[in-house]
Amino acid sequence: MRKALHIGVSAALLAVLAGCGSSGTEQSGATPTADSQAAPTAAAAKKVELKVFMGFPRFKDQFDRYFEQFQAKEKAEKNIDVTISLEMPNPDQAKQLLQTRLSSNDAPDLFTLHAVADLPTYYKAGYLTDLSDQPFAGQLFDNVKKTVTYDGKVMALPLESLEWGYLYNKKMFSDLGLQPPQTIDEMKAVVDKLKANQITPFELAFQEAWIPQLMMALSLGGIVNSQHPDWIDKMNKGEASYSDVADVFNIIDIIMQNGTDKPFEVGGAQGSTDFANGKAAMWVQGPWQAEAIQKVNPNMEFGVAPLPVSNDPKGAMINLSTSTSLAVSPTSKNKEVAMDLLNYLLDPQDSSALFQELKFNPVSKVHTYKSFPWIDEAMTYVSQGKAYQDLSLPNGVTDEQAKLLQSYYAKQVTKEDIIKALDKKWAAAIKGQN
Repeated sequence: MRKALHIGVSAALLAVLAGCGSSGTEQSGATPTADSQAAPTAAAAKKVELKVFMGFPRFKDQFDRYFEQFQAKEKAEKNIDVTISLEMPNPDQAKQLLQTRLSSNDAPDLFTLHAVADLPTYYKAGYLTDLSDQPFAGQLFDNVKKTVTYDGKVMALPLESLEWGYLYNKKMFSDLGLQPPQTIDEMKAVVDKLKANQITPFELAFQEAWIPQLMMALSLGGIVNSQHPDWIDKMNKGEASYSDVADVFNIIDIIMQNGTDKPFEVGGAQGSTDFANGKAAMWVQGPWQAEAIQKVNPNMEFGVAPLPVSNDPKGAMINLSTSTSLAVSPTSKNKEVAMDLLNYLLDPQDSSALFQELKFNPVSKVHTYKSFPWIDEAMTYVSQGKAYQDLSLPNGVTDEQAKLLQSYYAKQVTKEDIIKALDKKWAAAIKGQN
């Protein structure tokens, strides 16, 4: 007992001498001061890792910076130390890699998908979280919100809302007194005039299969919506064929026969550089390349025009779509933080600067920046009724089109081969969904 009392008194005296510990000051009868009180120990930050899978590596620097802002915000507001593992594979490989992860229960916390092409399939497979109650959903523009809604639920956050056709060099066109052609014959005349002035009509960048696929996307959209509005339904019932829309090859042949050399040595990045430097007058590519083009040539003026597909000007149409969108996996172990990051991508204070830097269209009421000239041009066609919603093709058909178009340019397959292969792929995809 004497030993215990001695230890207790010694401890109390040490506390007084050190000027810390409230019990010591109370025993001495002194009034506590700010200096004599112990500083509160800060709670240790919660550590969270998020795995984010995004299919556009050309924007890695921008998203790295934006995610750093999110990490600082989450630490300051919630004392959560977030590590973001960002994976950005080549677009040609991204979809297959993602589907492998999803099907093998190795889903990233957040991942990009194509709103029109992927939402139905991923929803039915149980790969998506319902985001309808998230703050961003109530701020989306109505027309954009519809594109990321399935079964009455908002299933993804839209990043790229697009009005696109092909890109053209406005100065080249202006110098030669040319207007964007609206028919196949008009396009042939434009091609002839460009070549007569030693200008290559089309930039070809076929190293990545998704780029030549854009020719099929636009030509098929124009043909279907102007001539065969029930073709998708008939294909899904096994009552139609790609032979019904074989006119898609009319414009594809013109492009392939009047393009730059060695297209299989040129990918998206080099294509942007070549187009920005005036190597060709037109490029069947979307305005999502604007950031890369203007990085090379900030003064370049390019326009967006609808691709003619026949001699009926009604077939030249702008494609309206929401493509790259961000979803949250229902199996995420850090769903609260994943939702924080998701909503931060449409943050009222910070997201306008991000979207403007990426050259993306505004998708939300929180976006206050002015739209870009090429978008305004595309919207003039939309206002004239020369536009259509992106076609919904069965899973895998778009990838098959991409590969076949590369082979078609290399003369390894014929039009008939492509028609037969696509009919088979479509039938197999529909059978797999049933």
